[in-house]
Formats: sequence, C-alpha cells, structure tokens
Amino acid sequence: MASVAESAPRFEKTAMSILVAVSFCHMLNDIMQSLLASLYPLFKANYNLDFVQIGLLTMTFQVTASLLQPLVGIVTDRWPMPYSLPVGMASTFCGLILLGNAGSFELLLVAASLIGFGSAVFHPESSRVARLASGGRHGFAQSFFQVGGNAGQAIGPLLAAFVVLPNGQHSVSWLSGIAMIGMLVLSWVGTWYMSHRRKNASKPAPSRTLPLSQSRVVWALLILVLLTATKNVYMASVSSYFTFYVIDRFQLDVQQAQLMLFLFMGSVAAGTFLGGPIGDRFGARFVIWFSILGVIPFALLLPYANLFWTGVLSVVIGLVFASAFSAIVVFAQELVPGRVGLIAGVFFGFAFGAGGLGAAFLGEFADTHGIAFVYRICSYLPLLGLFTIFLPRIPKHRAV
Repeated sequence: MASVAESAPRFEKTAMSILVAVSFCHMLNDIMQSLLASLYPLFKANYNLDFVQIGLLTMTFQVTASLLQPLVGIVTDRWPMPYSLPVGMASTFCGLILLGNAGSFELLLVAASLIGFGSAVFHPESSRVARLASGGRHGFAQSFFQVGGNAGQAIGPLLAAFVVLPNGQHSVSWLSGIAMIGMLVLSWVGTWYMSHRRKNASKPAPSRTLPLSQSRVVWALLILVLLTATKNVYMASVSSYFTFYVIDRFQLDVQQAQLMLFLFMGSVAAGTFLGGPIGDRFGARFVIWFSILGVIPFALLLPYANLFWTGVLSVVIGLVFASAFSAIVVFAQELVPGRVGLIAGVFFGFAFGAGGLGAAFLGEFADTHGIAFVYRICSYLPLLGLFTIFLPRIPKHRAV
C-alpha cells in the first residue's frame, strides 16, 4: 500500500488554458485597478487634492476590497458561484466609466469603491479556480495567476502615461472596453468551473483536518497576516507615492516618473512568477524566508540612493519582496485546508486593506514631514519580517 502511494505522481495534469484565462483576466483587472494610483498626479492637479485626500482615495479603493473579500470567500466556500466572476468585472467597468466622468472628489471616491468591489468579487473565486486547475502544482498555479495581476499593475502606469495623461481624464472611459473583454473570458471560465463541479460531484469533499494544533495554526496565520501587512504597506508606499518621490527628489517629469514606477511594477511581476515554482520545489516556507528577510538591506538603502541606484534598488526590492505573496497564500491554504476562498479573501483582501490604511496614514506624514521622510520611515518596515522565524513546519504527510 505504501509503495503504491509513494509511486503515485506528485502532480496531476494542469489545466493550462484555464490558468492562462484567469491570469489574463487578473492582468485586465489589475490594469484597470492600477490606473487609479497612476492617475493621482492628474487628479491632484484637476481637483486640487492634498496627500491626505490621495491617501483617502487609496483607502476607499483598497478597504472596500479588504472588507468584502473575506466575506465573499466565506460565502463561496459554502456556495460556489462560478458566474460571480463576470459580475465582479462588470462592477469595475462601471467604476471606470464613472472615474472618467467624475466631476468631484466625492464621485472619485464612489468610482474607487466600485473598482474595489470588483476586486473583492474577482479574487477569491478566481484564486479557487486557479487552485482547481493546478493539478497539484499549487505554488506554480498561484504564482501564474498572481503574475497576471502584477503584469497588469505594471502596464497600468504605461496606459496612464501614454493614453490618459495626454488625452485627459475622460479617456479613462475608453479603457472600460478592457472590462468587457474580461467579462467575456470570465463567462467562459465560469462555464468550465461549473462543468468541473459537476464532474467531481461524486468525489468526497476535501478534508478540513488541520495539519497542526489549532493554537499553532492560529499563531502561524497571525504571523502570515503580519508579514502580508508589512509587505503591502511598504508596497503601497511605493505604488501610491513613488512618482511623487522621484519627481520631488530627482526633478523628473510625470512621464519619466511613470516609467520608474513601471520598472518597479515589472520587477514585482517577475518576482511573483519566480516565487511559485521555487515554492513547489523547495517549499513555501523557504520562499517566505528568502523573500521577507532578503529584502531588508535593499529597503534600508533605498531612501539614500541616487537616481540610478533608486532604479536598481526598486527593481531588486520588487523581485525579492514580491516572490513571497504566492508562497504566503499557499502556506496559509495548507494550514487551513478546504477553505480556499476564505484564505484567498483574507490574504488578497488584507493585502488591499493594509496597503490602503498605510497609504492614508503615510499621506498625512507626506503632507506634514515631506515625501522623503515617508520613504525613510518605510525602509524599516521589512524588519518586522524577522517574525518569519516563528513559522512552523507543516508535516509532509498532510493531504494535498
């Protein structure tokens, strides 16, 4: 019996077409979402916003997603909703239309909340689909799914720099066509998801037995939440204020600043993709260790670098830091088996929420102490990654 188990293949066939589809839609979703942060200089000029209001925009967008994602995850763990995916994309479509035509700061906040709601609906179910299509290669599937989002975050600033900024705020509405494409693709994904559920209806439900004692699981999840918060507050400080930082410190124009942001976002996409396969090979815990602790010296150096080294360090930080997120999600899913939607909702949602709260808090510091001061403070955040030492090892004999 043991020899049969040992000789069984480690991985099943991966449904690559589905992984490509959800990753592609993650890219579309995050292109549209990243436009909000990329257009902050435009909104700041058009509406005479201060940094606190910029932070409130980020907080409205991200906290909307944060508060709703765990709830969506809990509901869909119990009652899967394959066709909720195009519904979430429709909300983002409406948010973009409003973003392009808003006449006041209050309407910008409403548009941001609609885009946040789209994110809240999209992430838990699409993360579940990625895991179902993984064939057991959970790290690869999660990183492949996530890298679509990071690629979208990298492309968003380019669209802002070369489409929206030259043509004005109304041109944001043109990009709502991206959401329509996403709705079509996600309708097809929903059909596959429904068919997969029918084919596997006779199989027993996945075991929800915890691999460790409840107290150790709770402790490990709290550490993972802290690591996620640390990572995403830091990332929010870069994505929300990096353009202002390089403009203020190095006297770049807006398009040059957007290109600097693109370099960072592109490195985040590459780091995310590399983290998953490495996690499948060496374990999620190893990737978390390498990513969270490895970024510390580079983050500490960033506020004191010249323009060239700011670009280099931002790329290294993006590569190293971003590799952790897929590993954190996979590790948490292994800690709490059978609750894929909840874990995806908590960690994707908490990522948005922590980043949003951090952005609002940092915005006030930027107004009162200057943007350079914010980057000096943020450089110490990765030191909280030292809590990684307390992460437990998950027994290898657990059910996949």
